[in-house]
Amino acid sequence: MSDYRFCPRCASALVERADAAAEGGRLRRVCPDDACGYVHWNNPLPVVAAIVEYEGKILLARNAAWAEGVFALITGFLEQGETPEAGIAREVLEETSLYVRETELVGVYDFIRKNELIIAYHVKAEGEISLSPELLEYRLVEPARLRPWRAATGLALADWMRRRALPFEFVEKPGQ
Repeated sequence: MSDYRFCPRCASALVERADAAAEGGRLRRVCPDDACGYVHWNNPLPVVAAIVEYEGKILLARNAAWAEGVFALITGFLEQGETPEAGIAREVLEETSLYVRETELVGVYDFIRKNELIIAYHVKAEGEISLSPELLEYRLVEPARLRPWRAATGLALADWMRRRALPFEFVEKPGQ
């Protein structure tokens, strides 16, 4: 359940209530003031992810908040009014300074632990790599040496590799 404790419309303390059986009977946080009617649906957030191909290799990056040795795909939240394709091009540019010149949808993946829906792309990018402050370092990995992980973006990476007939084994954490 979400962290919402108060109604964003009228500031009343939210209560948990099961929605109608026709809607699945899920517990939702709602405003107890019937005149307000606010329901917090807590829908998954859309996230875009990129398998960034740069000079024939795949770019993996380490976020500043992650442990040393943990590398993953470039990701970010989709912004209002933005298509997923525009969103991934923006994220790649913001985080790596690379320009996306080709975009191909890999698939859509759930990331239930973080309540996200990931739209994954393979992109071919060009330019000079310069990382944003949120990323500490990057690796360029030969596609055949990639090792996908068993969740969200790792599943996208595995699907991408499978389509290219690249052998792979799953690892426990990204970047192992």
